[in-house]
Amino acid sequence: MAEIEDVVGRYVSFTSRGVEQRVYFEEAGEGPVLLCLHTAGADARQFRHLLADRELTARFRVIAFDLPWHGKSLPPAGWWKQEYLLTTDEYVGLVEDFSASLSLDRPIVLGCSMAGSLVIELARRDPQRWRGVIGLSGALKVEGRFNDWPLDPSINAQVSVASWTHSLMSPHSPEASRREVWWIYSQGGPGIYRGDTYFYSQDFDLRDSARTIDTGSIPVYLLTGEYDHACTPADTAAALDAIPGAKGGTMTGIGHFPMAENYPLFREHLVPILDEMESAR
Repeated sequence: MAEIEDVVGRYVSFTSRGVEQRVYFEEAGEGPVLLCLHTAGADARQFRHLLADRELTARFRVIAFDLPWHGKSLPPAGWWKQEYLLTTDEYVGLVEDFSASLSLDRPIVLGCSMAGSLVIELARRDPQRWRGVIGLSGALKVEGRFNDWPLDPSINAQVSVASWTHSLMSPHSPEASRREVWWIYSQGGPGIYRGDTYFYSQDFDLRDSARTIDTGSIPVYLLTGEYDHACTPADTAAALDAIPGAKGGTMTGIGHFPMAENYPLFREHLVPILDEMESAR
């Protein structure tokens, strides 16, 4: 028998930092909003398991969107006139303006990889805007991910980027899920993964300011998989040490893409955090 999921996809148009954007998003459920941010070079399909989790969507309105240039969100007009390099200010603006375009009331923000770092900055800049943040594979500074080789015409970036990121996953995660992550990465536009890692590895740095985050105003949770060698558990531990009151740690048996590579295992870490945030409302 056919099964139709409760996930609904739509587009929303809004202006961010003076640029007109048309952004694709998917949502399911009702209740407090859980806003999900995808990794560098990928798209919101990474959250399909969470969107289809009816136990959680009975409690939360889960929303995941494709950044401009990613997935079903096309680049803005005139995109061919500029090199795509994502900056911290642009990224923060996109998330804030997307949230405002849907009139979201203090959502919980869940981000992974570059978005796992971004949520820390969201908490620092405007703690009253968000109910809480959950960063996966996030740190105050991540080195070594920004490279020029994805632009080399002699390299098939759709294969090489997908395979490079594939190495960040746990060998214990289900093969079908790991191959799904690889597939999503194989479909990114030319230079988009590189442009995202400009934010992640070059522009973003909270080492001198993370201590100013007020976790009494906004809960901060940071989790990293033990097999992650881009943002290591030690990187996340350093962030936890630097942010007074932040919580989290290492997820055993999992890698850099927990919500996509092994959702059942990741769920064991996510649900207690959501329970804690709900009880604190």
